[in-house]
Amino acid sequence: MAKSNAAISRKYVAVLSCVSLFAGLLVGCGNSNNTNTNTKDNAAANTTQSGNTSSSTTESASNSQEKVKITLLVDNSQDSVNVAKALVDAFQAKNPNITIETETRPAGSEGDNFVKTRLSTGDMNDVFFYNAGSLMQALNPEENILDVSSEPWEADVIDSFKQTVTFNGKQYGAPTNGTMGGGWFYNKKIYANLGLTVPKTWDELMANNKKIKDAGITAIIGTYKDSWTSQLIMLADYYNVQADDTNFAADYTANKAKYATTPIALRGFRKLEETVGYMNKDYLAANLDAGLKMLAEGKGAHYPMLTFVIPTIAQNNPESINDIGFFAQPGDSADKNGLTVWMPTAAYIYKNTQHAAEAKKFIAFLASPEGMAVVGKVSKPTGPYVIKGAAIPDDVPQVVKDMLPYFDSGKTAPALEFVSPVKGPNLPQITVEVGSGQRNAADAAAMYDKDVEKQAQQLGLAGW
Repeated sequence: MAKSNAAISRKYVAVLSCVSLFAGLLVGCGNSNNTNTNTKDNAAANTTQSGNTSSSTTESASNSQEKVKITLLVDNSQDSVNVAKALVDAFQAKNPNITIETETRPAGSEGDNFVKTRLSTGDMNDVFFYNAGSLMQALNPEENILDVSSEPWEADVIDSFKQTVTFNGKQYGAPTNGTMGGGWFYNKKIYANLGLTVPKTWDELMANNKKIKDAGITAIIGTYKDSWTSQLIMLADYYNVQADDTNFAADYTANKAKYATTPIALRGFRKLEETVGYMNKDYLAANLDAGLKMLAEGKGAHYPMLTFVIPTIAQNNPESINDIGFFAQPGDSADKNGLTVWMPTAAYIYKNTQHAAEAKKFIAFLASPEGMAVVGKVSKPTGPYVIKGAAIPDDVPQVVKDMLPYFDSGKTAPALEFVSPVKGPNLPQITVEVGSGQRNAADAAAMYDKDVEKQAQQLGLAGW
């Protein structure tokens, strides 16, 4: 995505602030960080070069009780500020010789520019929170971010997240929060009344849709007034693409694979095409809030959506939150049923920090079950954590827990925007046309291939 995907808020107010970020859908939300750490080019020599002297010096500084201050940069959303404060307080309580000074920066594109400026001027904070995925790659990580591939905590990070903070085979970030699933919400009461079971194949889902429609109930909730919501069926299908073609993201980025000519990728557009006739009559005029209300009140059975909306449902329809379930977008084989995941913001260490040992210690705390428990007290997750052994809070709605089996079985994949920078700006308009029956899937895929070509050329990607 090109505009917003980072940490989605857990509390209603924070959620509302994130809805606007999704207008470009799930477009790589820029969450970076600031700080006034004046670092010099040779400062890194004390902490990053391989000589024996620097190594022993670092160990000495880390293990002594000498007071050390490091700086942390986070975006200025309330959720990010709350998470940072909770983590800093808990970490400092365990490590009284290390003080962490937190600085905030803007979110969105302004924040992206802020982070890039800090890095280019050598004035970046010791630790900064920023997007995983393609936006991280745009920071020239080999030059600007400390390689943490060999850190012990990396063994506890699930592979689908590692994929989003890896560049040229090296890993650079740690997760700061929970995930967000892209799939299908469903009304459990409707399912129970009609004797339906959660589908594991696309054919089973469409059979359910037919039974629901025949019963006089809206089978699929459409909210095309908010055009970004029309993309969900196509974007949530990426797990199925990767399960069938593990090289698709790399080939797509290198202009070696196209949606129109790759059958499994084209399938996402075809699935959207098959939903024509199953939506509410006012789907072109309905917005996100109206769709969530329909789902909660049982006026619609299915809503393709991201799980960041769970706090909104809990806030507006608390009596109905336990009537809502969630499942991954099915593929064509039950054996390959898995979930497309939007990954959390990551924590990175500035490569030229003068306090690498202390920064690593903070990241190790963050990327642990204990650290995630601290986060969970101030920011209720809308999806599981990507740290092995990190349990989501007991008081989250069951709909969040519905995602756990996919994580427990290792059947998750990051959304395409986390593993490729190529996303065309006109996808919402194209998917509205397909979902409303104005354009067929094959034509839409070809049109989208043209759309992404312009962006890839602007990014200067090889092969375009």
